[in-house]
Amino acid sequence: MNKYKKLMGNTLIFGIGSFGAKFLGFFMTMLYTRCMTEAEYSTADLLYNTVNVLVPLVTFSMADAVIRFGMDKDYDPRRVFTCANLSVLLGMTIFMLFTPLIGRNETIGSYTFLLYIYCYFSCFRQMASQFVRARGYVKLFAADGILTVLVQVISNLILIWGLKLGVTGYVISFVVSDVSSLLFLTAIAGLHKYVDAFYIDKKVMGEMLRFSAPLIPTYLLWWVTSASDRWFVINMVGDTENGIYSIAYKLPTLLMLVTTMFYQAWQMSSIEERNSRGLGKFYETVFGAYSSLLYIAAAGLIMLCKPLTLILTGTAEGSRFQEAQIFTPVLIIAMVFQCFCQFLSSVYTTKKRSVNSCATAFVAAAVNIILNFLLIPQYGVWGAAIATASSYFACFAVRLFDARKFIFFRVDYFRFLVNTVIIVFMCVITAKQPSVYWVGLILGFVVCLVYNFDAIIKTLRKILSRGSRRNENAAQ
Repeated sequence: MNKYKKLMGNTLIFGIGSFGAKFLGFFMTMLYTRCMTEAEYSTADLLYNTVNVLVPLVTFSMADAVIRFGMDKDYDPRRVFTCANLSVLLGMTIFMLFTPLIGRNETIGSYTFLLYIYCYFSCFRQMASQFVRARGYVKLFAADGILTVLVQVISNLILIWGLKLGVTGYVISFVVSDVSSLLFLTAIAGLHKYVDAFYIDKKVMGEMLRFSAPLIPTYLLWWVTSASDRWFVINMVGDTENGIYSIAYKLPTLLMLVTTMFYQAWQMSSIEERNSRGLGKFYETVFGAYSSLLYIAAAGLIMLCKPLTLILTGTAEGSRFQEAQIFTPVLIIAMVFQCFCQFLSSVYTTKKRSVNSCATAFVAAAVNIILNFLLIPQYGVWGAAIATASSYFACFAVRLFDARKFIFFRVDYFRFLVNTVIIVFMCVITAKQPSVYWVGLILGFVVCLVYNFDAIIKTLRKILSRGSRRNENAAQ
């Protein structure tokens, strides 16, 4: 099958399986903002982000090794999956020894046991889902995404809205959805057949750890960039402001959720084509269309930021959640560059250059910490948002230079500049709220759409051309 068409096909499958379910989960924010105070939602959001950073640390980042080695025909999938699950058991045992430290934290200390259980099942669920994807069961992977979010939504309605369990119900709903996913994948894909002490292989384990070990600090550095600002906001300006900041992150996260569906398919295609002579051209073509679509989506979200934020937060008297709409556009810009960083990380995965992934992530973390210290005390939530956007841009700039040393592909810098100026202009309009608010936003979106439309059409014609593979090979 044409590699472009296979990429589009897998993206469509992941999209069907994930977009509707994740979109539904995204709008559960409406439930959270109506059933929790700003401080309670701040605590729930911190627990969620804490587990997100703990999972790769506890599992030694084996999820990345599972997809990379699981797709490599030179490795026995039973040995890969067995070694991955062994790493989870070892990691969770070590983590158990450090849980008393979490108990000392004033914000999340009372939820230590729930946090451990949440992390435990999230780790095993991640190994299972990544292994299923590595084995090529993309439809099953997509179906699991639907099941997981539907179970979570039902659990939220029962535990948060019905039983009024607040933060506790929020965490338990994640545990229930992870357990359901793990049982579903094991039953359908027969994952139990791939786990046996007989398949523990020191050599394979060593190779997987050498690949994944540099990703441990990488994930920690990404946490510093994406989640540590919440701790800065809490300690410098308070829980309430952090609750508003957490809501401001919701629309940008939607952008990331959508692009992740593409990245899941793209990562598989990049690994499959790792030995192809036309890999650089493949990257160039896909990245061109991807960046144009991403800028259009970002401009659209900024334009609709105000009404979407009102839908998410409601219009309850006295609620400050609506203030999030002012900060959201800056975080949308941040998410655009995070998506670019994610795309470029596929180069490091494909070429097994995880050390470079760590080094470039360090740039983002360093910029984020420095700017958080400098900006948040003076500008509050604005400072956190600007620091986040600046750190992702810095990482993107470094990765764009570094990653292309391993897989070279051309980049249209002028197009990047024009697109960035457009969305920054829309960001300023949202912040200033002038009388021409809607005129400025609509104009910005239309200009972005028109400017990128031709590039997308040309790329789609090339991708859908029956002779694209033949022409590409002939050119070489």
